Amino acid sequence: MKKNIHPTYYLDAQVICACGNTWTTGSTVKVIHTDVCSKCHPFFTGEQRIVDTEGQVDRFYKKLQARQQYIQDQETRASARTSPDRPVEELELSERATASLTKAGLTKVGLILDKLAEGEGAILAIEGFGRKALADLKKRLRQLGYELPEAAGEISA
Repeated sequence: MKKNIHPTYYLDAQVICACGNTWTTGSTVKVIHTDVCSKCHPFFTGEQRIVDTEGQVDRFYKKLQARQQYIQDQETRASARTSPDRPVEELELSERATASLTKAGLTKVGLILDKLAEGEGAILAIEGFGRKALADLKKRLRQLGYELPEAAGEISA
């Protein structure tokens, strides 16, 4: 063996745990500091405790919270998208169809859905609102995620 290349070995190296437990052992370092030992480790104590030395648990909880916030935002957007209080102008129908609905007092999508529940004839009875406008209205409502009442069946020719 070569001389003067090996580290100094201390037979009385002291180990100090974060819980306060200390003991001596042999090591190349005189004093060793540790976070967990056999006196405080959950495996040996049977105690339910999270050992988090590098912030992994905190990062996990931040990711979990961000995911829950994302899901909540998606649900809020979806419910706002199919809100019965949505104005008729946001349906992007033709100007004539929008004006006819507004003139008839149907300014919100919820009112239109109520009218559709009465049947196609109730909507077609509105002055200036024809079959093409009704077809466009139904198509747009379905695109936005609204469920049409059963009375508003397919348009018959």
